[in-house]
Amino acid sequence: MRLLFVCLGNICRSPAAEAVMRAKAPELFIDSAGTGSWHIGEMPYGPMQAAASRRGYDLSPLRARQFHTDDFTRFDLILAMDRQNLDDIETLRPAGAPCDTALFTSPLQGAPSDVPDPYFTRDFDAALTLIEAGATAWIKTLQTRKLKG
Repeated sequence: MRLLFVCLGNICRSPAAEAVMRAKAPELFIDSAGTGSWHIGEMPYGPMQAAASRRGYDLSPLRARQFHTDDFTRFDLILAMDRQNLDDIETLRPAGAPCDTALFTSPLQGAPSDVPDPYFTRDFDAALTLIEAGATAWIKTLQTRKLKG
């Protein structure tokens, strides 16, 4: 299974989701990207790195990259961190691309549909708590799909 996490700039939410999921499911191929091009090549945002580090996740090796239409063929599942980014990547979907897409929080009962962007909210710990819960829920969802499929 190849998973891609997508947010706006690829410096907070999606790299955090990448690191959390890698820690929880190292057998999966995992990457992250942003729909915007502002931060290509940059490390994740310092305050997000610090918050993640306090929980045992190392974001320092990650570098921002922009989402590309080739990602629809490189990945089995693309998880957007919010509705706007999901809509933005769907507008780029090539005809016939088989890759599934979903909101990152979709398997969480009672959770908000969007992971709030801590770059703007400044609440990095709340974003990480939601990302950890989402990663756990996606692992269970993927295991169930595998058992049924």
